[in-house]
Amino acid sequence: MTDIFVFGSNLAGRHGAGAALYALKQKGAVLFQGEGLQGESYGIPTKDERIRTRGLVEIERSVIEFIRFAESRPDLTFYVTPIGCGLAGYKREQIRPMFEHMPSNCRFAETWDEPDEVAA
Repeated sequence: MTDIFVFGSNLAGRHGAGAALYALKQKGAVLFQGEGLQGESYGIPTKDERIRTRGLVEIERSVIEFIRFAESRPDLTFYVTPIGCGLAGYKREQIRPMFEHMPSNCRFAETWDEPDEVAA
């Protein structure tokens, strides 16, 4: 099975930092594609086209779309990073429940267990 790296992105598809940059350099993420399957990665937008943080309801809609996609692709496995918990500024306790109903071909990255970063 192919392991798909799930990362937080922006709707502009500028993968310039954090997990998005890793996805661009190592996992086939596509510049200017902000959402969906890209090579061996899947972007879930946590920021908008202007790189402003999206609201939790908007992010959750994208997470639901991701879950539907993952359900439709049992041939793939998905490695879900703590989207929205870095540059977007949300806490893991705000984001993790959105993934409560993800299918068995998805798993959380170990980094979900790390403490949230404190903004300087």
